[in-house]
Amino acid sequence: MKYPWIDGYLMEKRGVTRDLQPEWNWIRYQIGGRMFAAILLDGEDRPYYINLKLEPAEGEMMRRQYPDIIPGYYSDKRHWNSVKPDGGVPDDVLRHWLDRSYLLVLRGFSRQKQREILGLSVCGTDCSACPLRGETCAGCNAAKGKVFHAPQGKACPIFACCSGKRRFATCAACAELPCAVWKATRDPSMTDGQFEKSVAERVSALKICR
Repeated sequence: MKYPWIDGYLMEKRGVTRDLQPEWNWIRYQIGGRMFAAILLDGEDRPYYINLKLEPAEGEMMRRQYPDIIPGYYSDKRHWNSVKPDGGVPDDVLRHWLDRSYLLVLRGFSRQKQREILGLSVCGTDCSACPLRGETCAGCNAAKGKVFHAPQGKACPIFACCSGKRRFATCAACAELPCAVWKATRDPSMTDGQFEKSVAERVSALKICR
């Protein structure tokens, strides 16, 4: 296969699981239990198509541009597309469309479910890595933003803005990221350098959601 990087690339994405559907002999890549890509194998376990999901207009445009892409093989042909594993689609183009497929399926879930699948809060924090998770704090998603460091009885200002006011799944959807609310919401024990590092790390974690 021309694209040996696919498995590693997809498995690096947050929340992705992989299995083999033995009846079809497909390696399936899923997010939240829903497939967003697959490598179709023949009887000798050689790839013969790479399937990915796109909006109908996007898929049609892609098929017009590249003859090595056809409507989804054994799939809904409006939304699925099959790429020949030894064809002429450039690697960077295929990566882009795999990213699009991942996000399309992810965004089919509710906002809260998206955060649960990704294991991130609205601001890109991985609450599972926090030492206060458990007895002190249930985590941003479980507490609906009313975490230990928020004003008493209220949601964290970032959560309130993102999920409540703007109705986004995460701050990745905001053109102002990182915004003034982020800059005003910080752990007072952090130095300026520590806070800037924290912001950069959270923005980086959210890039997958764009």
